[in-house]
Amino acid sequence: MNFSDDFKIGSKTELIDLIDEVGFVPFFTNEIEGFSIEEHIESGCWYNDGDNGFWPAWEWKGPVIREMKCAYGKFLKNKAMYISPKWFPDFANYRRDGYDFDARFDDGLASFYDRELFMLLDEHAPVMSKQLKQIGDYGKGGKKGFDTMITRLQKQCYIISSDFKYSIDKFGNTYGWGVAEYSTPEKFMGKKFKDEVYKHEPKESYERVIKQFKKILPYASDAQIEKILR
Repeated sequence: MNFSDDFKIGSKTELIDLIDEVGFVPFFTNEIEGFSIEEHIESGCWYNDGDNGFWPAWEWKGPVIREMKCAYGKFLKNKAMYISPKWFPDFANYRRDGYDFDARFDDGLASFYDRELFMLLDEHAPVMSKQLKQIGDYGKGGKKGFDTMITRLQKQCYIISSDFKYSIDKFGNTYGWGVAEYSTPEKFMGKKFKDEVYKHEPKESYERVIKQFKKILPYASDAQIEKILR
């Protein structure tokens, strides 16, 4: 399967099958036409403005992440994307440029503030975003830049969303939007990820990722693919 195919996603199972087969599945539309869940979702599964507040594609996020042990985060031009367990080690190795976080910091490639947030998250992972802000005193009257740093650490593949959880009212009913729970790939994906992430040179991992993108996006130019992966 590739994204030039005329397919529709109508269930959580179909989404899981797609992620497993193609490896990289952006949530929202982006610079490459057709390369997103948003453009391939069945009518009624994207959102429904009715009284019931039916939002299937959003509600699938947590279950898909938990069932697949896949990576989910703002990996693509600050937009969310699912990456399968098979492909995430190469993608992370390329984005990390072969560095674990300590080595990145030691070489002066990460700020003290990024390190502070990363270490706090790593200590408490898995941790809800709201709880992480409270522990680290981020927000009004406290430290600034939480959202910017979290996004940057996701782009560098040191942090992923490990679940989405909903608030529960006094009657036991869920409500509102799912709130992100964060972890590190090492803790969420475990030994398989740790064994694979630095298996290749970063350049080789990048070439492997590029090859897969060309396979699933046969209509996209090399320049489009290279640009979207930066």
